Amino acid sequence: PAARAARVTPEFSRRYQADSIGSEPRAVEITADEGERAKLAARFGLARLDALTATATLVAVAGGVSAVGTVHASGEQSCVVSSDPVPVVLDEPFALHFLDSVADDEEVELGEGDLDMLPLEGGAIDLGEAVAQTFGLALDPFPRAVGVGDEGKWSAGPDPSPFAALKDLKA
Repeated sequence: PAARAARVTPEFSRRYQADSIGSEPRAVEITADEGERAKLAARFGLARLDALTATATLVAVAGGVSAVGTVHASGEQSCVVSSDPVPVVLDEPFALHFLDSVADDEEVELGEGDLDMLPLEGGAIDLGEAVAQTFGLALDPFPRAVGVGDEGKWSAGPDPSPFAALKDLKA
């Protein structure tokens, strides 16, 4: 049998046992503390992460748990061009489905409106890690400070053709 990788504890873990989540919707709110925010800022390459919270409704559904809510965050990224500070303010909705088990070879067909699917781990969901991943995906991968455009070295210029320099060699 293949060796299993050691489970790494996420920076922002908030576990809920699936069997404690009933068919009646359960409202939860989670908040990252200062140490967790510092670790998440490092993970996502942020200058700082001032706040990270999420509100969610958890409910047991066939085969797992549904979590629907919103991630709220504020902090600061660095501009990819100038390194100037770029404020981060997010209110990102999410809809997740934690599945009891899906075999590696089992096909799951998803439609456009289906929820993102994550595995239940040890009979529990980790809402904190799911929120961290949602936050990371919502960040601007190429943040730019106000007034920093695509000019200069980032622009291809008036003629982006690789043969533009050869025009002058024509007889």
